[in-house]
Amino acid sequence: MKVVLVYDSLYGNTEKIAQAISGAIGKNNAIRLLRVGEVKPADFENMGLLIVGSPTHQFRASPAMKKFLGGIRKGELKDIQVAAFDTRLGMDDMPSPILPPFVKIFGYAAKPIADALVSKGGKLIASPEGFFVTGMEGPLKDGELVRAARWAEGLISQLPEQKRQVGVDSSE
Repeated sequence: MKVVLVYDSLYGNTEKIAQAISGAIGKNNAIRLLRVGEVKPADFENMGLLIVGSPTHQFRASPAMKKFLGGIRKGELKDIQVAAFDTRLGMDDMPSPILPPFVKIFGYAAKPIADALVSKGGKLIASPEGFFVTGMEGPLKDGELVRAARWAEGLISQLPEQKRQVGVDSSE
């Protein structure tokens, strides 16, 4: 199955998570790992799974990711399985005590990403996931790359049997 993973990264943390996800999925599937500005319409051809990830930026996806999501036409993801993730600070790592109440109200980037993908016709196959950084610029918390790989393996296990492990297409 062809998987497309689109990500944005400000300090390299989301990129590392995207690479861990790609590595886990790419064992048995063709995968395109694309930074948000590199995506072309042809990348969506014959796609079975779209994964989108962004750092949380002011409680939402990065501006480049919001632009990408806004550019997907309604219905364009019909019959496509989708998943979303973000990188974020945990509540205990917030640099200011006034931020946690705002996070409780506005949340993180993964859910709005997932909602946008579903609004374009995608079928969400897993709850939006967050991976933790230790500070505004990172690094990732210990164990997050392993957790990202496990999450990716779980995504593949959620797919209908006929869409799993179609094989790696080296031209991708």
